[in-house]
Amino acid sequence: MTFRVTFWGTRGSIPTPGPATARYGGNTPSIEVRRPAPDGDAVAILDGGTGVAGLGRQLVANGSPVSVDLLVSHTHWDHIQGLPFFQPFFEPGSQVRIWGAKQGGVDLEEILRNQMSPVVFPVPLDGLAAELAVQHIGAGEFEAAGFAIRAMQVRHPGTTLAFRLTPADGGTSFAYVPDNELGSGGDYDLPASWKSDFVEFLRDADVLVHDAMYTPDELEDHRGWGHSSYMEAVQLAVEADVKQLVMFHHRPEHDDDTVDRMLEQARTAAKTLGSSIDVIAAREGLELTL
Repeated sequence: MTFRVTFWGTRGSIPTPGPATARYGGNTPSIEVRRPAPDGDAVAILDGGTGVAGLGRQLVANGSPVSVDLLVSHTHWDHIQGLPFFQPFFEPGSQVRIWGAKQGGVDLEEILRNQMSPVVFPVPLDGLAAELAVQHIGAGEFEAAGFAIRAMQVRHPGTTLAFRLTPADGGTSFAYVPDNELGSGGDYDLPASWKSDFVEFLRDADVLVHDAMYTPDELEDHRGWGHSSYMEAVQLAVEADVKQLVMFHHRPEHDDDTVDRMLEQARTAAKTLGSSIDVIAAREGLELTL
């Protein structure tokens, strides 16, 4: 069964709207994964950065009430800052199921509740019209929106999860790893086998969306920050035999021309490694059919 992936936010750290980022986009991470279902399309949303606001408006415009599953990789600000503006929250009869990990022993629902505290936002979490359910998850497997989903903790401050989605009845697979430090640096309390386990987690994925925030030179000044260079992302994709790599979580300081250069260099690196992998850079509005 085919499904469609649409990118609504591709930028890391902070929104960067403006003419210099118009082609790749200035919204922070949010991706829509949609697959046909007998009673209407099933929709999974990966992260709730500012890109989720536009997605939410479209979902409601296509018909309300809305039923969606929202997977939160982690609760750093750029991955949840669009949630208070997610239109389905305010639509009676809508159902939003949120999946994510606790952070330092703090429940995900408490984090979301604090984000919408009256001191910073006019509508509290309890004031939403939609039916909201929060489910804690960690590394392992679960099902949502018609997908069999595997989660694995990655190397980023806090409890940060990568997701791999495959239709529950089989088919192509899509891996989402927005924030991850592949190289040295940082103390993430993960097993020594983490890298080899991670490669196997991604093995033969049809599409891999991966953190490619830095150039190799920039990376040297940012070790321990929880991110990777485009070169590391290419090497990982080749090692895991994925078919397509999508460079993601663009650095806010990088304009469109810089991302163009990084993409060209990433493609050259893949060829140098003897790989025919397709390398592209995420941009808002990009649609992939798997």
